[in-house]
Amino acid sequence: MGKTPTFSKSDLITAIAAKTGFAQVNVKEIIDATLGEITGQTEAGSKVTLMGFGSFEQRQKKARMGRNPATGETVEIPASAHLAFKPAKPKKS
Repeated sequence: MGKTPTFSKSDLITAIAAKTGFAQVNVKEIIDATLGEITGQTEAGSKVTLMGFGSFEQRQKKARMGRNPATGETVEIPASAHLAFKPAKPKKS
C-alpha cells in the first residue's frame, strides 16, 4: 500500500499563483485571510457555506471517559470544540 500524496498550503499557494499570475506573497495573504475569516465566523457560532464546495461549522464534543493506554487508568476527557467540514454533494452530470 503506497503513501498518500500530500498537497500542502505552500503547494496550494504556488498553484494558485501560477494560475492567476498573482505574486505568491499576495496569494498567501488572501488564503490566510480567508481561513482566518472562516475560523472567526465559526467560533462566533456561524456556519460558513461555500456553494459547490462545502460548509464549515463549530461542533462540540461532549466530555467522556477514556483510558490512559500506558497505565490503563480511567481519565476524564474534557468537552471540546472543533472545526468540522462537510463537503458539498457532487454535481450530477
